[in-house]
Amino acid sequence: MTNYGNPDSIDPNGNVINPLKKCGFDKMYLLGGSLSDTGNLISETVGSTLPFGKQPYSHGRSSNGLLITDNFAYEAGINPIPDTYKDLNLYYNKGVNFAVAGSTALPAELLATKYMISSPVTNSSLNVQLDWMSDYFNSATCLNDNGCTDRYNKAIFFVGEIGGSDYQYAILQGKLTMDQLTDMVPDVVAAVINATRGVLNLGARRVVVPGIFPIGCLPIYKTLFQSNVSTNYDENQCLNQFNDLAKNHNEQLQEGINGLMRENPNAVLVYGDYYQAYKHLHRIATLNDFDTERACCGIGGDYNFNVTTMCGHGGVNNFMGRNRYISWDGINLTRIGNKIMAN
Repeated sequence: MTNYGNPDSIDPNGNVINPLKKCGFDKMYLLGGSLSDTGNLISETVGSTLPFGKQPYSHGRSSNGLLITDNFAYEAGINPIPDTYKDLNLYYNKGVNFAVAGSTALPAELLATKYMISSPVTNSSLNVQLDWMSDYFNSATCLNDNGCTDRYNKAIFFVGEIGGSDYQYAILQGKLTMDQLTDMVPDVVAAVINATRGVLNLGARRVVVPGIFPIGCLPIYKTLFQSNVSTNYDENQCLNQFNDLAKNHNEQLQEGINGLMRENPNAVLVYGDYYQAYKHLHRIATLNDFDTERACCGIGGDYNFNVTTMCGHGGVNNFMGRNRYISWDGINLTRIGNKIMAN
């Protein structure tokens, strides 16, 4: 099997060492969107037809297999992976996943009133998820669970990735110019930073805050803004203006994280560089002759993507050669893409 950057190392005796397992994480708590959601959206959406894959461990995920955070959990020795908050039949013994696919960093009401943008998938935005987390941590379920007493000491928290959907909805609905999208960035970043501060106030001590992908590389944007002007693209044929937007978001996010670190000297906060990880994924995929341009599950056009007939709609089933794609549905990653990203 090809090694796409496995984080394991080998000690002098030939034994495999996984650095994450040395951290001693025993639980994971997640806020975020489709890159982390393992079932909350389908639990709150009757008759959901989102692009959930057919491979094992893909149910409830916007992929055909494990997500980035799933892989992180397994590499860290958190097994089974955290239960979803909306699944009332589970016991949350390895943490709780509060993430909801399609959710926004900004509250749905603020998006509507300030930017005239609707949140078409869910109103369970980041502030709602933080409220769920707060309720859970203060609930009888948690207080009566002996495992909750040390949940902070050995737990890892993820706040994101989130924010990409805010820009996506603004772009798809055609409400904002690029300059207006740029002006929107501080609000989106502030929402992520405020949620992270809220998680820290709940007692979290080890927190990962991921940035967003280089969205100009995603089939959704390359389809909608396809151009014959070569200067619109970078060396990887990604759209410059949207990657610049992502860079702006990520730079401001890192500044906010640095501020939180100064406020919380006893906590460990890590910026999850999904932007550069995606760039690495693209390089690895190209070297291994993967399809880096088209969505695996989609239909039509140069990028196998149609915004009006997306993965999950009737007649859209393109699972042939799925292990050779990095994009699952034009927005999210395939199982192998997520694995390489996690590594």
